[in-house]
Amino acid sequence: MPHVGIVTDSTCDLAPDVLSALDVRMVPLKVLIGEESWLDWIELAPEQFYERLVSSPILPKTSQPSPAEFSAVYKELADAGCDSIVSIHLTSALSGTVSSATIAAQSAPVPVHVIDTKKVTQALALVVKAAAQARDEGADGDRVAQVAAQVSESMRLFFVLDTLDYLVKGGRAGKASGLAASLLNIKPVLTMNGDGIIEPFKKVKGRKKALAELANHVAEESRSRGRLRVSLFHACTDDCGLELKTLIENSGADAEIESVGFVGSVVGTYAGPNALGCAFYPLG
Repeated sequence: MPHVGIVTDSTCDLAPDVLSALDVRMVPLKVLIGEESWLDWIELAPEQFYERLVSSPILPKTSQPSPAEFSAVYKELADAGCDSIVSIHLTSALSGTVSSATIAAQSAPVPVHVIDTKKVTQALALVVKAAAQARDEGADGDRVAQVAAQVSESMRLFFVLDTLDYLVKGGRAGKASGLAASLLNIKPVLTMNGDGIIEPFKKVKGRKKALAELANHVAEESRSRGRLRVSLFHACTDDCGLELKTLIENSGADAEIESVGFVGSVVGTYAGPNALGCAFYPLG
């Protein structure tokens, strides 16, 4: 039976204990505020990060893992008996993480398939989980990589931000950079296109209507694409994730809501507090 190692990065926003249960290795990105730096999800919990984000006058920055960090993990997996590795990461449009993984893969002791999911946070998490399931069912490295690529291709990601300020100041706004969302309480629903670039999907007035739009869109997609596997993500201190979950459940969507997860510090650097969204793909 093939022994396939799976690697991802911390922007999948899965807690270390969840990744351990999935038998997936994680290479963390870093968050920097002034002279201090932390490993995403390892040295700084999301709740702690958002407290710092709101209180600090300094805008955080992020840093991708180096090729050497990936090389070390690939070697450890090969030494542990893996005959191939599938390395699954956030969109290359927002980070050089895929580039670092690709450089490391060239000198790895076993074949490494590097997957650019063109997505981030719980969308990336869903791809990682699908790959882990395929591996656990006996798939070899080529097949696991194929599953990851197929799920990435069919994945959709939509989200609402409290403000576009963090996204714009961090240089990650993409095609949404021209939105004057601060005017008249407009809350743009944003998405990531097939190239992994953020772009506006729809503009609505007020947060409640934005959440209703997310739920209604999940229902529309399920009618055209069949039953969906859904994961929700948020950067709220209240129960906004559960609020969106309830809206989707009441929307008539044919959807399996797998999880409601917290947005980690790297993604949160650009999303800002109170971000909320959903990722989904068809199960058929």
